[in-house]
Amino acid sequence: MINIQKFVCNMFGENCYVVNDETNECVIVDCGALYEEERNAIVNYITRNNLIPKHLIVTHAHIDHNFGNDTIYKTFGLKPEISAEDEFLMSKLKEQAMDFCQINYKQSIPPVGLYFKENDVIEFGNHKFTIISTPGHTPGSVFFYCKEEKLAFSGDTLFRFSIGRTDFELGSFEDLNNSLHQKIAKMPWDTTVMTGHGEQTTIREEMFSNPYLR
Repeated sequence: MINIQKFVCNMFGENCYVVNDETNECVIVDCGALYEEERNAIVNYITRNNLIPKHLIVTHAHIDHNFGNDTIYKTFGLKPEISAEDEFLMSKLKEQAMDFCQINYKQSIPPVGLYFKENDVIEFGNHKFTIISTPGHTPGSVFFYCKEEKLAFSGDTLFRFSIGRTDFELGSFEDLNNSLHQKIAKMPWDTTVMTGHGEQTTIREEMFSNPYLR
């Protein structure tokens, strides 16, 4: 059994997820919490439910998905884990805050704890997420895929009936198109996809209704 709690964060409506199972071990996916109330809501949810955070995992290195990393690091001692292909973008989070949001981001940036690669496995409790590399939105964009639960976290690679932008630094529509057709379209159609912004979807729905996958 797996439980997912979504927190909608920052001015971009970014989705952060806390995912736990019956052991109470959990992972935090894309902590984009910028404002104090968002940070407190996530920490309070974890502590109130006696959850045991094991990993802070990041689908890609854009600032809106990483605003809250310092809170998770200071509170639970977890460093972000991200694809090595996004190392360059991860080193520029403060510059992104200024460029994208006109914010002088003064919080500390925790060091990366782990650079993962395709087919690596993130384990917590009785569950595991497999890394599926889906470059395009950024070079290191990934899906976190749990086969047993028929569940995936897509970051900004795939949205409900849409896809992520490729006009940001190091984005590539060609790479994203390849990811969609060579990776995502081959996933089981009954997979539920928790997106980086907006509502969840399924691979089946996207295969029929997403113009980029038809």
